[in-house]
Amino acid sequence: MQISRRQFFKISSAGLGTSSLAALGMAPALAQAEVRQYKLLRAKETRNNCTYCSVGCGVLMYSLGDGAKNAKAKIFHIEGDPDHPVSRGSLCPKGSGLIDYINSPQRLKYPEVREAGSKEWKRISWDEAIDRIARLMKDDRDANFIEKNEKGQLVNRWTTTGFLGSSAASNETGILDVKFARGLGMVHLENQARLCHGPSVAGLAPSFGRGAMTNNWVDIKNADVILVMGGNPAEAHPVGFKWAVEAKTKNKAYMMVVDPRFNRTAAVADFYSPIRAGADSAFLLGVANYLLNNGKIQHEYVKAYTNAPLIVREDYGFDDGLFSGYNAEKRAYDRSSWAYELGADGYALRDDSLQHPRSVFQLLKKHVERYTPEMVSSICGTPKEDFLHICEKLAATCVPDRTTSILYALGWTHHVGGSQIIRASAIVQLLLGNIGMPGGGINALRGHSNVQGFTDLGVLTTMLPGYLTLPHENQQSLKAYLDERTPKTLVANQVNFWRNTPKFMVSFLKGMYGDKATAGNDFGYHWLPKWDRSYDVMAFVEQMHKGKANGYVIQGFNVIAAAASSGKVREGLAKLKFLVVIDPLQTETASFWENHGEFNDVNPVEIQTTVFRLPSSCFAEEDGSIANSGRWLQWHWAGQVPPFEARHDGRILGTLLMKIRELYEKEGGTCPEPLMSLDWNYHDPKDPHPEEVAKQANGYALADLFDDKGNQIAKKGDLLSSFAHLRDDGTTTSLCWIYTGQWTQAGNMMARRDNTDTGFGNTPGWAFAWPANRRLLYNRASLDPAGKPWDPKRAFLHWDGAKWTGADVPDYPVGSPPNSGVSPFIMLQDGVGHLFSMGALVDGPFPEHYEPEESPIPANPLHSGSGKSPVARIFKDDLPSFGSREDFPCVATSYSITEMFRHWTKHSRLNAIVQPEQFVEISEKLAASKGIVAGDMVKVASKRGYIRGKAVVTKRVMTLQVAGQEVEQVGIPVHWGFEGTTRKGFLANVLSPRVGDANTHTPEYKAFLVSVEKA
Repeated sequence: MQISRRQFFKISSAGLGTSSLAALGMAPALAQAEVRQYKLLRAKETRNNCTYCSVGCGVLMYSLGDGAKNAKAKIFHIEGDPDHPVSRGSLCPKGSGLIDYINSPQRLKYPEVREAGSKEWKRISWDEAIDRIARLMKDDRDANFIEKNEKGQLVNRWTTTGFLGSSAASNETGILDVKFARGLGMVHLENQARLCHGPSVAGLAPSFGRGAMTNNWVDIKNADVILVMGGNPAEAHPVGFKWAVEAKTKNKAYMMVVDPRFNRTAAVADFYSPIRAGADSAFLLGVANYLLNNGKIQHEYVKAYTNAPLIVREDYGFDDGLFSGYNAEKRAYDRSSWAYELGADGYALRDDSLQHPRSVFQLLKKHVERYTPEMVSSICGTPKEDFLHICEKLAATCVPDRTTSILYALGWTHHVGGSQIIRASAIVQLLLGNIGMPGGGINALRGHSNVQGFTDLGVLTTMLPGYLTLPHENQQSLKAYLDERTPKTLVANQVNFWRNTPKFMVSFLKGMYGDKATAGNDFGYHWLPKWDRSYDVMAFVEQMHKGKANGYVIQGFNVIAAAASSGKVREGLAKLKFLVVIDPLQTETASFWENHGEFNDVNPVEIQTTVFRLPSSCFAEEDGSIANSGRWLQWHWAGQVPPFEARHDGRILGTLLMKIRELYEKEGGTCPEPLMSLDWNYHDPKDPHPEEVAKQANGYALADLFDDKGNQIAKKGDLLSSFAHLRDDGTTTSLCWIYTGQWTQAGNMMARRDNTDTGFGNTPGWAFAWPANRRLLYNRASLDPAGKPWDPKRAFLHWDGAKWTGADVPDYPVGSPPNSGVSPFIMLQDGVGHLFSMGALVDGPFPEHYEPEESPIPANPLHSGSGKSPVARIFKDDLPSFGSREDFPCVATSYSITEMFRHWTKHSRLNAIVQPEQFVEISEKLAASKGIVAGDMVKVASKRGYIRGKAVVTKRVMTLQVAGQEVEQVGIPVHWGFEGTTRKGFLANVLSPRVGDANTHTPEYKAFLVSVEKA
């Protein structure tokens, strides 16, 4: 094909050069060269990060605009940043379509309102939108704010209007979300983490001390064995997955995949084995049993760095699926017996021989002995020989010089027992000695670009920033809160870093309320809303459905497409008085009231919800930071201003908050003090700058600060450089203590771009990683207690005679010498990794396999009775919505595909071209039994609804033998809906049940029952 340069730019109205098609090579070579030359001649280059998954790939955005006063820059090309240590210039099919996302025809242009009962959107001004929303919010708050509960306790909470935050907006927007919502007294403050990786925090934090990916993307290359289970990184994190491939090609790593489908990760793995969706705990506990039975554990590591030697209380027990303390009426446990036996000194008793019958080691052996290879095969449908092969490969890394890296994602978290699946993987890795090791660890592959950040910032119903908890109503004073939330050290000489909770909490309160927070008023503690129950997404949908909620502010969150059982979500939204959607794009949530035939069959006239649709900026149009899965806080810059009348999220929130305050100043109202005391003293309160918010999150010295030796470490007004400088006397402020150090007197640490490798692919000069710029958590565990590396080839840290130093910031007191007795898991009360998690999880100190709420087999082979979780999150009204194996015999599991990202990329032209239409995957045997051939339209139904899609008949999905019967599985991608550039499709979550993980209330999306018929 020969075309002139002029013809080339006439191919489309925008020009092929402004399309991602050119980036993928869908243009003549000459034309591509011409585009790049043209770009370099006139363009401005801006650095940013991809807005999709948590790899946090670096991108270079090119915009035209000569910088004149009235000239507006416009991004016309995006490519990968070759300097970025993780992505190294790569972009996946999702990232390659970023330009189409920015320029999507579904971008919102103007504020609009859909009046109650109306069939259309009406354009309104920003002033009208803000005035009306402020009035609705104030009136609802005044009518429903609870200052004191029935017991007379001060609670200052507002329950009838909720707030959903984005998982792709910047951390600076997240901080404003927290201040905005908590300042108003909201207790329903949530983000996407509730519906995706919530169980990661619940499973990892009690095991190791923090609920985050233990290593980082690049470190995966150092592994000898890689187990991918509960995830499909080749599909969901293609660029990050290159490091697993590099481990294979350069480190001769052996990669294994265990998954319900033979997926794209399996296609490049060394070994694949199928598993029934929802049976992962049984598989992992079977691995633990194999390791213990065969002596394939790293004995020195287990004895020194886990709680295996510690003695558990005599009244702890487990019998027939129930742990001690169960109350059947309340469907809850009294967890007091799940604790150590303490000596007279208050410290846990121990038996270093590991022979005491109540030692954690012996209790674990007893607990997992039921998970024989035969039992695992029966429950999981995994062939016994496959299971044993995987066990053998994992067991080979129990030696000091070999490591396993476990990669997982939503395939573990999206289960009724997701937190305990992750706990089971933690047990395996602690037994193998792989935590703290380069190339080891448990790498929780976060989904959205900043879901890690919004989790860090506590945009969750009962949380505060930095993994502090929002006070419960029974904690009526700051002292009561701190007494209850500050853990006591359980083993002598341990760091127990959460003992510093008073410093973190008081500094947070100073950040919230500024000068109005004083020692005399408990630093404004009483202004915080106090919760009585979890107001998570499942709970708020229930509240809406019962007509007990009035308003919802939703920012960058497509809740009708993301929450479980979308039919109930839609019915709940229809009972609201008002809904405010802040988003760059048209979403199904904003247009839930529109009739789209069988995709959304509603009567708009009957829906009396007033809906506001407010256009916000996208990633390419804001300055700020996001936290990738490896905890890297990366600063990015805007390449253009928001188009049309779109505004930054901070400006929308700031303008709205100032309007609500103005109404209270003029009219008075119910309990204005918490709102009016909120520190919102930005340069422009209606439009806070990201830089000033980031500095506030970092924290300041409010007085001259000195260390224990009298040396000055900060002057009054200085930005703090370390969370070690925080105080509990009101002389420091920090809105998120784990982020302290991100922006110091030396400048913006998140904007650093030194990609020098200090060893093992570690690049501490690139951006900033919490905590304290550590890139590999628990890294002191890579050496034995005497300071000798378990593996000399993986000498990550060393003692130089005065301090610990090396390739990374030590996750350890730098001055504690070898053989000091200080153990490496410094966040935990006993300093060691937890095989036994004590009372940290509500469903047991050890993991246990329970059947999904909708199970394809008649009984759990491990228990009598139902064999289902006795404490799973279930609402009584939802019980009739659960289907039976007789009516719905197939197991459905939802997933993502390489070319699409959740419900965003269907707005991008490139991605809509490559995946235009909804489909489902079924096995050849199921297809034959139903008379279905590839390409047929099929109907997949659950008790809650149905979808239709094209049948992909494939060997990738297999018929399994489970508990003596055949089980069919159905694969359902989640990406379509009735808005977007793709063909209209069904919201896949219409099928999923409303049952949640007992700890996090994250719904079950990966193992529920459906029927399949030819449509």
